Amino acid sequence: MVATAAAPAAGPEPMPSYAQLVRRGWGSALAAARDCGDCGWGLARRGLAEHAHLAPPELLLLALGALGWTALRAAATARLFRPLAKRCRLQPRDAAKMPESAWKFLFYLGAWSYSAYLLFGTDYPFFHDPPSVFYDWKPGMAVPQDISAAYLLQGSFYGHSIYATLYMDAWRKDSVVMLIHHVVTLVLIVSSYAFRYHNVGVLVLFLHDISDVQLEFTKLNVYFKFRGGRYHRLHALAADLGCVSFSISWFWFRLYWFPLKVLYATWHCSLRSVPDIPFYFFFNSLLLALTLMNLYWFLYIVAFAAKVLTGQMQELSDVREYDSVAETPSPKPSKDEKPLRNGLVKDKNF
Repeated sequence: MVATAAAPAAGPEPMPSYAQLVRRGWGSALAAARDCGDCGWGLARRGLAEHAHLAPPELLLLALGALGWTALRAAATARLFRPLAKRCRLQPRDAAKMPESAWKFLFYLGAWSYSAYLLFGTDYPFFHDPPSVFYDWKPGMAVPQDISAAYLLQGSFYGHSIYATLYMDAWRKDSVVMLIHHVVTLVLIVSSYAFRYHNVGVLVLFLHDISDVQLEFTKLNVYFKFRGGRYHRLHALAADLGCVSFSISWFWFRLYWFPLKVLYATWHCSLRSVPDIPFYFFFNSLLLALTLMNLYWFLYIVAFAAKVLTGQMQELSDVREYDSVAETPSPKPSKDEKPLRNGLVKDKNF
């Protein structure tokens, strides 16, 4: 039987330093491992049976949502994004990649705005007091409708994104890592909903989606700066500013706030609030994997910035393709190139 957590009388706990995170988190994890005398598959099966609350209709709704996102993207690409690229007379390579970025920009902008509303436009204290995500936690507790809506939208979108990475998006050098990221994120979303860790999930989504908004905004301006046979300085400036903003926000949200707010709450504070919290090591392992992927991509960003600053890259291009083989875009597409999926030619190294 897992005890419910009560909120402390004191105010929000100050955010820790990296050293405090490692010291306290590691100490809590070691203590949890020592106290777990019957850890194993038997305990895991009992934990699933007692604490996982996920009805088959909810899984069906998630799957239908993923199909809906895929159909909506196909329709938006064919009826909106491709005609827009043609009307603006983008260069062929940019016209092929623009629909993907436009789609992701619109989704992440809406998703992040909704997460920001939940954290700053309601009474939820999770951002300013991250340990509060576990206050009053109990197995099978009701999920508020506003948070359920966020989970349905995000979970179904990441289900769609797994398919899209394989069959709709341009293939890049980090696409395998991106695919792993989508799988880990979907598992986190579904399992955190089932075990009623939805409060921390809202915080995780808020801290990650802002970087995707800025990334896709930057890429769109890169694609639009050469259009109609002319160079547009305003789009070039917006791309440069977006790149700087993206780099700063990636570090601040994903490598500073995320570990010091989310990992500290799940790694250390969760055991303080709920001593026998279910699947403690499983969820923290997934969150740690997410942190390592964030660090991996940050190395891409640093390498990209180094190429720009040292003059190895004269023009700002796709941040995720900084090390691709440079190709001079032809002014007109070849007649034997047949567009596929998202307007891409059949070249997985594109």
